[in-house]
Amino acid sequence: MVYSKHITPRLRYIARFLSTEMSTTEWELTDAPDVFLQEQGAKINYTADTLDTPCLHIVPQALLSQTGIQPQSIAVASLNGLPVFFQTGGPLGFDLFAAAFYLLSRYEEYLPFEEDPHGRFPATASLAYKNGFLKIPLINHWMQLLKKQLTALFPDERFRQMVFRFIPTYDIDMAWSYKHKGFLRNAANLLKDAVRGQLPAASKRIKVLLGKERDPFDQFGWLNRLHEQYNLKPYYFFLVGAHTNRYDKNISPRNKAMKALITDHAIRYPVGLHPSWQSNRTFHVLKNEKETLAAITGTAINASRQHFLKLSFPETYHNLLKAGILFDFSMGYADANGFRASVASPFCWYDLQTETATDLLLFPFCFMEATSIFYKKETPDAGLTALQELYNEVKRVDGFFSMIWHNSSFTDEGVYKDWKKMYETFIKQRNSTPSL
Repeated sequence: MVYSKHITPRLRYIARFLSTEMSTTEWELTDAPDVFLQEQGAKINYTADTLDTPCLHIVPQALLSQTGIQPQSIAVASLNGLPVFFQTGGPLGFDLFAAAFYLLSRYEEYLPFEEDPHGRFPATASLAYKNGFLKIPLINHWMQLLKKQLTALFPDERFRQMVFRFIPTYDIDMAWSYKHKGFLRNAANLLKDAVRGQLPAASKRIKVLLGKERDPFDQFGWLNRLHEQYNLKPYYFFLVGAHTNRYDKNISPRNKAMKALITDHAIRYPVGLHPSWQSNRTFHVLKNEKETLAAITGTAINASRQHFLKLSFPETYHNLLKAGILFDFSMGYADANGFRASVASPFCWYDLQTETATDLLLFPFCFMEATSIFYKKETPDAGLTALQELYNEVKRVDGFFSMIWHNSSFTDEGVYKDWKKMYETFIKQRNSTPSL
């Protein structure tokens, strides 16, 4: 039971998240002191008052009793070996409820910030990056601390045993590098290669189109064998934009080979929508793409991940909910690997604009190979080290680990040289390494 003088939608939201992650039943909230005093089970006093009853006292900061969005005064310190903020005293030393809500709601992304060239909130603008905890699933560690404190006070209380989960995911921006693009598109690209003096590329394109070589982006059979060998259950996100442009370069969803590829994957794995760049600004484009993918798979499409990770609060999620999307996998950064919401657990989106806890379930990821390759300019060995470190961080808290890869990264050519080998090494080591 949690006692608070102000039971707000924000408090209900964070209490539900914590109870879902930590307990077998949902926590009860009360604003009646007599009810709280009579409760015999585990309980938390979330007021400024000290009560004469066994309970964990968390002194509240103002955030959960507020409405609207306004700058917050935040000073990050170290307590119990962990970064914390909203220090209010008490046994924990800080308002865990408010701090967790601030991070999960992505409160800082509603405040003014300098967008990156793609109109996104950059990792470098985040509280986590500026204070050195971007690579830590901080909320999961806070939950372990909270569980420890409650267990000390209420030794008979039974908490949920968390189980580590691993889901690899793939964005299929462009299924083939040369094949199935049509005569005009290939002719234009062939001419560009010739004008730029890129004769090896032009030669390879011709060989692939003549059937003398496999298309370098066609890594789907290899991935299927890898999944079967190591019993992996991945998620695939397909870009099915009706029109191509500078950022949407997918194969036409009307193409028979593209339809066959999507259908084959929908039989084997969960398939979601990779909403195009265009759809981020135009709802009817998003709606049409979802309907296109559903028509190809013959199943309802209820999951998505934004192309280029274009995520703007609250517009992107409003559109996804309006389109009937129930699960989104976009919660992560393009410019830095780590934990965007400082958590390694799925969580529902809280809409700060309407002060509503929504049913849109967010699955965070903490590593994307494109971040290592293009933003960090890392070698495959350095990328493997970064990936393993994040993986181990999540295992320590028995959390949810997800990562993003693209079929184009397994070509073993150019900037992608040895990244396919790196991926296979990680998968093999993951399956041979004992739990931490």
